[in-house]
Amino acid sequence: MEKIKLEILGMTYSESSSGAYVLILGELNGQRRLPIVIGGPEADAIAIGIEGTKSNRPLTHDLLLNFAKEFNVRILEVVINRFRDGVFYAVLVCKHGDDFITIDARPSDAIALAVRLGCNISAFESVMEEAGIIMDDIEETSEEDEPEDNEKHINKVQGETNFDLLTVNELEDMLQEAIDNEDYERAARIRDEINGRDNS
Repeated sequence: MEKIKLEILGMTYSESSSGAYVLILGELNGQRRLPIVIGGPEADAIAIGIEGTKSNRPLTHDLLLNFAKEFNVRILEVVINRFRDGVFYAVLVCKHGDDFITIDARPSDAIALAVRLGCNISAFESVMEEAGIIMDDIEETSEEDEPEDNEKHINKVQGETNFDLLTVNELEDMLQEAIDNEDYERAARIRDEINGRDNS
């Protein structure tokens, strides 16, 4: 099955879920984005790994890496392999001697390990097709439409929209608007609503 290499583009605080963050992954040399809602501790673990901050005592993910190293287990890659009912699943691809092993993991934990090791993060094409959000090139934007300071503006969600009252076409319009505003969390919720109707 085809795998798409991903990179971490950033994390944003979730306006609708207390203490949660949205981890934004993007395909290398592509326009698709994969927004994944993660908890605060998991966001901290990923940020610490990216920054390379050292703790006086091993944190949970550091402990796991030390354990793997002690027993000669190499973590080669993180693969986001499924998207079901709005939930992402991942595996760690490992090597022990001549054996290759896959271990189930939450994407947030797997990525926290990946940033510490510098190993590849990827997703199956099927996951990208179902859950990916496409960012169109914004080359036709006129100068008068651009903010003076060239900052990106993100619309904050004020309350929740009752998606049940909207048609698929209206949802698709809302999805595009959320993407244009780089409101990945809202775009992910709208995407899940559209996918849920396609499967019903």
